Amino acid sequence: MNHPKLGGRLISLTLLIIVLLPVMVGAQILNDPANPYQFQAGLETGFVGIISHRIQLGLNGTTFDYVEEGGQKNLFFFNRLTAEFKFADRHDLIFLYQPLNLVTEDILENDLVTDSLLFPAGTPMEFRYGFDFYRVSYLYDFARDPEREIAAGISFQIRNATISYAPKSGDSLRLTQNIGPVPILKFRWKEPFDNGTWFGLEADGFWADGRYITGSTNDFMGAIFDVSARYGFTLRPGIDSYINIRYLGGGARGQDETIDSYGDGYTDNWLNTASVTLGFYMK
Repeated sequence: MNHPKLGGRLISLTLLIIVLLPVMVGAQILNDPANPYQFQAGLETGFVGIISHRIQLGLNGTTFDYVEEGGQKNLFFFNRLTAEFKFADRHDLIFLYQPLNLVTEDILENDLVTDSLLFPAGTPMEFRYGFDFYRVSYLYDFARDPEREIAAGISFQIRNATISYAPKSGDSLRLTQNIGPVPILKFRWKEPFDNGTWFGLEADGFWADGRYITGSTNDFMGAIFDVSARYGFTLRPGIDSYINIRYLGGGARGQDETIDSYGDGYTDNWLNTASVTLGFYMK
């Protein structure tokens, strides 16, 4: 299940935006067509399922399957918020907040060793895998038609990761937290149809292997892929709605230079997810 406080705040924000949509659009307060810059707000809300998720913490740690052994077989609440500024006709600056906080419970079928700490088989556990991230992107639109888009650019992402293993007895805990920057390539395409609907694709991705390209003094491999396809239509001037299917995945393998007091800094962590959401654009 999701973290109750975070989930509650996001649901409240989602409902607030949806309630205000007719008012905002009707009042024409988002954009003045005469301005050289335009603002667009985006919201996606729906559910995400975990395709696969395996992690190893520590060179001698257990390779743990979150789906089969960690309670991640359920669907989870999924939300995504964007703010976009278009300027100088074909330039876009996009700000994204993507929360992803998976809190689950299960009873260990096998011994679990994480960063040298042993959790014996049969232990009731609570797992938290938090991977919120913030992303800033720049796009240049090569299409001259304002209704179409063929854009490419770059993104800069900051992850805010929290991984914890806690027995329900409360007598021990293993917690890993880190913040890290990631450079990403970005592409976006939108094609309108004569009936007022449109189809779009969006992709952010990066893969790096080796100590020099990743900026690590140790051999390290990392990747992230965020790819979506959407079909939408205009509800009324200034607001679009769409159905979106997204793949979000990636991970890292290697040893961190900064070793904490209870681990050797080694991580092998790979996550693959698929989500279905209903989205809105306010212009």
